[in-house]
Amino acid sequence: MDNNTGRIVRVSGPVVIAEDVNNAKMYDVVRVGKMGLVGEIIRIKGNRSTIQVYEDTSGIRPDEAVENTEKPLSVRLGPGLLTSIYDGIQRPLNLLRQESGDFIARGLTAPAIDEKKLWDFVATSENGSRVSEGDFIGYVQETDLIRHSIMVPFGVAGKLTGIKSGKFNVNQTIAVIESDGGKTEIHLSQDWPVRVSRSVRRKLPPDVPLITGQRVIDSLFPVAKGGTVAVPGPFGSGKTVVQHQLSKWADSDIVVYVGCGERGNEMTEILTTFPELQDPKSGKPLMQRTVLIANTSNMPVAAREASIYTGITIAEYYRDMGYDVALMADSTSRWAEALREISGRLEEMPGEEGYPAYLGRRLSEFYERSGNAEVISSSTRRGSITIVGAVSPPGGDTSEPVSQNTLRVTRVFWALDASLASRRHFPSINWLNSYSLYQRDLAQWYNANVSGEWENIYSSTMGILQKEAELQEVVQLVGYDALPEKEKSVLDIAKMIREDFLQQSAFDEIDTYCSLNKQFMMLSSIIRMGKLQSDALDRGVTMSMLQGIASREKISRMKEVREDDFRNYYEGLMAEMEQQITGLKGGR
Repeated sequence: MDNNTGRIVRVSGPVVIAEDVNNAKMYDVVRVGKMGLVGEIIRIKGNRSTIQVYEDTSGIRPDEAVENTEKPLSVRLGPGLLTSIYDGIQRPLNLLRQESGDFIARGLTAPAIDEKKLWDFVATSENGSRVSEGDFIGYVQETDLIRHSIMVPFGVAGKLTGIKSGKFNVNQTIAVIESDGGKTEIHLSQDWPVRVSRSVRRKLPPDVPLITGQRVIDSLFPVAKGGTVAVPGPFGSGKTVVQHQLSKWADSDIVVYVGCGERGNEMTEILTTFPELQDPKSGKPLMQRTVLIANTSNMPVAAREASIYTGITIAEYYRDMGYDVALMADSTSRWAEALREISGRLEEMPGEEGYPAYLGRRLSEFYERSGNAEVISSSTRRGSITIVGAVSPPGGDTSEPVSQNTLRVTRVFWALDASLASRRHFPSINWLNSYSLYQRDLAQWYNANVSGEWENIYSSTMGILQKEAELQEVVQLVGYDALPEKEKSVLDIAKMIREDFLQQSAFDEIDTYCSLNKQFMMLSSIIRMGKLQSDALDRGVTMSMLQGIASREKISRMKEVREDDFRNYYEGLMAEMEQQITGLKGGR
């Protein structure tokens, strides 16, 4: 055996223990056994290294060699990331499929980015100019939608020489930076260790909403650009559809979708539907601004643990270019299960429900990498990463550790409700259990950019929905007919809010996206209807008379009206309501 390699002494599932690994350091990537399986050192004790292997270890035996690459687990960052589909350790699945068929052969690797493709590099800095870390020196048009800026790597500053426009692959030198420490060659691509977050100059307050076009989210439980969202929900409650809608409609520039430990058929659906989706703003394929990371539940468990870090590192890279990035993690529960399995193999002391004691810290480290930030550069540049993490609690029980630790670090909670889903109410976000801690931070933006009445409309809506929940208990005891007319009116308006506003079809051409202005007009017409009804009841009009007016049908058809026609429809509706309700004569 070569003196530079260690040897395996024990194999336990994805965990391998090796002795005498050359120059072993924490988080070094190693090649394990005759097949050269990819692994990572996660513990060192004396001359023994514990390795988590990112591939199936069946057939690996003691005394086989372990070779240290002496580099941490890193991702390749450069043009070619967008439109790609990777596994958890950034191996391109489409290339691996060409080489080994539908099932990936163990030990097989391929370059994360096409190393032969020539990119048109346009230099924007001149020779002799002084540059520092994070500065743009040129760009590549990566897709029709995204310009990929080439940045000076972190820790590098000095005088730029040898830069010129032309065709280059990702490994060729496009420029040299000279400093007192020597010369640094600059390429179109760079490597970055996945467990180390990319630094920013400073984090900025979350003061701009991520507009999603989904009414229940934008109007009641908004998320800021750079925010964090937990979406817990039981099986079949619509977590994946919510994330699809956000990927398609949210006003982010880049989407990174991490399918972490989901079922194979669900992931297959994503891999087949995403490439066919059109970006609604440009009409181009959505994949032109998307990176997919796929780790199904039958893939090796350790790669699932790495996939989230791979995704967030790619997101940070595009944030540093000044883009707004949305990262979808589906689901962090499967990631936590991978942590639990590896922790068990390492014989660590289990915490609650068998999860490792450091589960909360790992989750918070991941979500902390979100944020709205001023990035490192000599010019002022802002970018953001919004993380939407789906959680799949067993049996929908959100009291379990993954949900609770996630809620502790995220600021928005969209509580998906199986009972709403079974009644075909989608998105099945329960308006009584959900919350957004960004509501107050974003109120100023909504008042300035949508309407000065936004906060009042929001407060009235939430008040009516809360009142309805209280009245439902009374209705179950005494029946609807025994309620006073005013309380019947509250139930009536709450039903309108639920059915005509909160319910939204992802598959309807018009209803799939709703602008903020349309959302405001829809809500304000329902709230206005409530006020007019209340005034009419004071005059002695009954609810049975009010339920016969023609404008009620117009409210129920608001969803079907196109954005361009909605202003006229809204003004006509408001005038009709005033006329029809004030024209009713009371019985007293």
